Amino acid sequence: MRPPRRVFVTGATGFVGRAVVHALRAHGHVVRCLVRRGSEHDLRGFEAIERVEGDVLAPATLERGMAGCDTVVHLVGIIREHPAAGVTFERIHAEGTVNVLDVAARSGVRRYLHMSALGTRPDARARYHQTKWAAEEAVRSSPLAWTIFRPSVIYGPGDGFVTMLAGMVRRFPVVPVIGSGLQRLQPLPVAQVAEGFARAVELDATVKQGYEVGGPDAVTMIALLDLVGDALGRRRVRKLRVPIGIVWSMARLLHRLPGFPLTPDQLLMLEENSTCDPRRFHAAFGLEPVPLRQGLRAMLG
Repeated sequence: MRPPRRVFVTGATGFVGRAVVHALRAHGHVVRCLVRRGSEHDLRGFEAIERVEGDVLAPATLERGMAGCDTVVHLVGIIREHPAAGVTFERIHAEGTVNVLDVAARSGVRRYLHMSALGTRPDARARYHQTKWAAEEAVRSSPLAWTIFRPSVIYGPGDGFVTMLAGMVRRFPVVPVIGSGLQRLQPLPVAQVAEGFARAVELDATVKQGYEVGGPDAVTMIALLDLVGDALGRRRVRKLRVPIGIVWSMARLLHRLPGFPLTPDQLLMLEENSTCDPRRFHAAFGLEPVPLRQGLRAMLG
């Protein structure tokens, strides 16, 4: 049995990050988290971890954080930009990843695990996916022993998507559906994503491999709402189709306002399918696929 690793985690305060930290600790690894000032409270309850204040855009803080670590798990990402604060896809996804890779190589890190996203490709329409691809290209050209994960929708307590859908199903007599609602996605539980990262730390066969990550069930948005309703004990979820042209017009005008739920970039992604063949992921990491109905009932029931 290999000795525990000392793992440096970026994005540890996020929804997926907290689950990954739990999984790494369960495997016996020593975990050090990069924490932005003001987000320390998001790691309450994680007493057996090390915390280092810093930012992926500040290489000096990365050097302090990675000192003595042999593994890096890079999870930092944003779904919404705040250009006035310098928070853009290009800076966080591309520049931030290059900074992490450069410091990791100089610091003697041996293993690097990277969070990307399903749909990432060179000809992507959305800038989110374009910048995730730029980050992947930097990873692939790195001398580190890397592994890339590209997940579809990840769900679990505290997520930003299924929890939102459940809230609408609970509160509203009719739930809005943007466009046709026939776009397909392949949600999977956050615990499976986290376990994949934790197992990859010691799986040499996954080095220099990329994995498309999804659950066993590809469903439309309409079907997902019905499954959420079923998990909540709702016999029927009434839906109202909202023409996507109307949503596009509103998003272009209002997306910079606090609280407006969608940006034009998010709409571009919403128009696409987010599906894959996840069997290679499940087989590589020895994971048993969780049927979507079962996973939603465990989360919401």
